[in-house]
Amino acid sequence: MSEAFERAMAAFEPAQWPLAVGFSGGADSTALLAACASRWPGQVVAFHVHHGLQAAADDFERHCEAVCERLGVPLVVHRVDARHAPGDSPEDTARRARYEAFAVMARAGDAQRPPISSIALGHHADDQVETLLLALSRGAGLPGLSAMPACAERNGLSLYRPLLAVPAADIRAWLAQRDLSWIEDPSNGDARYTRNRIRAVLLPALEQAFPQFRATFARSIGHAAHAQQLLLELATQDLEAVGDPPLITALQALSRARQANVLRHWLMQSHGCAPSAAQLDQLLDQVRACTTRGHRIHLKVAGGFAERRGGRLHWYNAPPSPKT
Repeated sequence: MSEAFERAMAAFEPAQWPLAVGFSGGADSTALLAACASRWPGQVVAFHVHHGLQAAADDFERHCEAVCERLGVPLVVHRVDARHAPGDSPEDTARRARYEAFAVMARAGDAQRPPISSIALGHHADDQVETLLLALSRGAGLPGLSAMPACAERNGLSLYRPLLAVPAADIRAWLAQRDLSWIEDPSNGDARYTRNRIRAVLLPALEQAFPQFRATFARSIGHAAHAQQLLLELATQDLEAVGDPPLITALQALSRARQANVLRHWLMQSHGCAPSAAQLDQLLDQVRACTTRGHRIHLKVAGGFAERRGGRLHWYNAPPSPKT
């Protein structure tokens, strides 16, 4: 039952050492940490993020300390305030805090170890399917449908996800064979979170209707990721051609689809923002209609405004609202 896990770990080879493992104490990170520590003794450190969101968070930390002592792995703990602001997603807020904490821990080398540039995370095949279904439920484009990459760069860290082809059940079977315990996060059963409802309702239904859904969904994710890479390469070429800020007449020489692609790329690359689908459609309509010298463009886009200045399209941050 644990063959997929064994194959995935045999194929995993980080590029830099030492290696950190994001360790929550759950089944997936426990198996990943144990396998890495066994394969590369003395070269692995565990990173645990104390989110402070649950009464059991201190118990999670104590459990991680006990597991790391058993495995002979150093444990680094970083505490964060992952409470979300009104209107923000609690899951997204906790996720951002976690990745920022990983970066802080990685940079903080000490006498026992240098700063770390690589971290392995325990996301598995079920997580990948959940990510895809969440993206579909939100009407995401190719970046969302590409789900989680096996390798990525974030906050100066090389992220590895070696278990993306491994079902959750396979991971738990591997742990059971080695008598390794793990903790179950109580929030995983909270039906307020969409991901938990997908896990509890949709995945069992998919298992019954399409037993191979993890593998087939993974192929679709791979196709989406390849297509997104091609769009990124095309956007990079087109942005070189239209300029930064873009020349409106050069944009008009492109098809509407290529205009949308390069404008999304320009806004993210140069300004770190992403337009909504409705905002981008409005902007494309205005670019198409901009055929006279006096045509004015001034549209709300993300957290700022896109406007015409001379023959080019500019974007600027909206000024803060005056206090009353």
